[in-house]
Amino acid sequence: MSGKAKKGEDLDKGWSQKVTQTSDALDLEKGVFALKDPKAIARSLSRSAEESQRRKSEPFRSAMSMLTFYINRAGKSLSTEQREVLEQAKEELRRLYGKPLQGKSGNK
Repeated sequence: MSGKAKKGEDLDKGWSQKVTQTSDALDLEKGVFALKDPKAIARSLSRSAEESQRRKSEPFRSAMSMLTFYINRAGKSLSTEQREVLEQAKEELRRLYGKPLQGKSGNK
């Protein structure tokens, strides 16, 4: 059974990597999720979303969806520090688009 679990994990990793690299919604700047500055991450995602001709929803929603997708798929392999930077980037995206801020206790 452990072989199946391992194979499934490999498939999941390959699938999420492919989605991140070939997303129809956004052409992401290389290394955007590894940046240490939440504002830079938010600006980059916003720029990608605004420039995309293929996204299916408004720019804010596309940018936030890609950021949330990355955080969720990175899971335990994401360091605590980088997870916090990415969570802060969500707040920066909300600021850029004039959306209500969530704060630490309001995250869903």
